[in-house]
Amino acid sequence: MLFEDTYQTIEKYSEGTFRDRGSKFIGRAYPVTTEDEAKNILSEIRKKYHDANHHCYAYRIGFDKSTFRTNDDGEPSGTAGRPIFGQIQSKDLTNILIIVTRYFGGTLLGVSGLINAYKTSAAEALLNANIITKNVYDVYEITYDYAIMNEVMKMLKDKHADIISTNFEMTCNVVFKIRKSLSDMIYEYFKKLNSVTINYLRTE
Repeated sequence: MLFEDTYQTIEKYSEGTFRDRGSKFIGRAYPVTTEDEAKNILSEIRKKYHDANHHCYAYRIGFDKSTFRTNDDGEPSGTAGRPIFGQIQSKDLTNILIIVTRYFGGTLLGVSGLINAYKTSAAEALLNANIITKNVYDVYEITYDYAIMNEVMKMLKDKHADIISTNFEMTCNVVFKIRKSLSDMIYEYFKKLNSVTINYLRTE
């Protein structure tokens, strides 16, 4: 089975609101790429809307969807973070943070009411978002002799690699990124070429 080298996320910030028995819920969705970025946004929201009763959230990060977290922020366990995360899962999104801010209206909503409120708020934020598909790339650095310049550049062009930086002297250096699905093939190709050194840098 080929590696799936695309993922879905949101293009930019979006929000949605929901009200139930006096309580107001504001769902805010953000594109993020690291946990630190998510935590910084959460910290800013808590400062800016310090008069709110709760800031519940969920995030999922990484093209492989491997990093995720949910938080109920004082609401009964499982009534806030998990329903928010469920909306991220239902849209198969990653690199996203959703925070739902609650202003308490004086009437208890009960477990089912809370679950519905947090789920709906997150869903409304995503309803107003533009969902986009992004490619996963591996980034490499290659060093090679000037004499095989044409061969190297032809291969990169044929496989639609994106050149990030170049240094063409007697010994040449190129940093490029290529779709994850073509990564192994191009790595093996350059590995076998005489006078070429290839190093994996990162995945993005």
